[in-house]
Amino acid sequence: MSYNITLIPGDGTGPEITEATKRVLEATGVAFHWDLAYAGASVQDKFGTPLPEQVLESIRRNKAALKGPVTTPVGSGFRSVNVALRKKLDLYACLRPCKIYPGVPTLFQDVDIIVVRENTEDLYSGIEFEKGTSEATKVIKLIAETKGEAIREDSGFSLKMISETGSRRIVKFAFEYACAHRRKKVTAVHKANIMKFSDGLFLATAREVAREYPDIEFEDRIVDNMTMQLVKRPQQFDVIVAPNLYGDIISDLCAGIVGGLGVAPGANLGDNMAIFEPTHGSAPKYTGQNKVNPMAMMLSGVMMLRHLGETKNADRLENAIAQVIAEGKNVTYDMKPNIPSTQVAGTSQVADAVIEKLGRS
Repeated sequence: MSYNITLIPGDGTGPEITEATKRVLEATGVAFHWDLAYAGASVQDKFGTPLPEQVLESIRRNKAALKGPVTTPVGSGFRSVNVALRKKLDLYACLRPCKIYPGVPTLFQDVDIIVVRENTEDLYSGIEFEKGTSEATKVIKLIAETKGEAIREDSGFSLKMISETGSRRIVKFAFEYACAHRRKKVTAVHKANIMKFSDGLFLATAREVAREYPDIEFEDRIVDNMTMQLVKRPQQFDVIVAPNLYGDIISDLCAGIVGGLGVAPGANLGDNMAIFEPTHGSAPKYTGQNKVNPMAMMLSGVMMLRHLGETKNADRLENAIAQVIAEGKNVTYDMKPNIPSTQVAGTSQVADAVIEKLGRS
């Protein structure tokens, strides 16, 4: 059987780690037909948009995509391609496993956390009003009339929106994942003590959903306390479910706990479509240097194999990656701190090492 997969190389170092991941996936023996599509800063001038419609059409047709990181300008320019993909395709669940593999440099041991992040609402909804515009002035006037609050005239606005519908489906996703993968506990993260009508709604909905799963332990944590607890004793957590912004921050924190973004895979899932991509960015300053760690994208490929039902091949690939990490001979600079650059492997060499391990499995 051959799988039709949309392949999006991305920007910066994206094409390098995409090629490395493509090679190791093919080395599992699984047959793929790669439907190549381009998105990001590299296609902005050509198509007038960083997200051409043909990319969306390809994903809708194939139902699954493997995507390299894309560049998003900070503070100006086009909005995030990642956010646009999630909204346009209703990929409401962001799944980010954070697991320690022996040999990864980290201060912790025995951490295996799944972060489930709501993907379509919250402050990432993209509803904003720029300072000094007529729309911002209307918002200021509306707040003054309805709340009696005086807002500074030089304010900009980003709306935080959390719905019961969005909250219910992401919390149910977290509990269903816990049941399917024999996880024991779900922790909901919020700031309901302050934001009572948004985070408060998320928490109330989470508690309601939790009652449908009596065999799974449920708890909730205020987000600032959650970050402290994570760096103090991360082993106490199993599945974490959070609104968009908190989930984004917590997933990077968990990635740091398990050794860094170089080993942090991710998936964006909807009811009938999925995109698999590393958690990290495009690192444009390293473009073309054969330097960056491809393992986060390779592990995203592992997630894709499991999604396709190729469980045995997914296990083989994950084991091969774990063996390369444990040996420490063919890993990139981020996995060998304080070691001269001449003694570390490049992106393509990591792929070669993983392929060699696959050949022995």
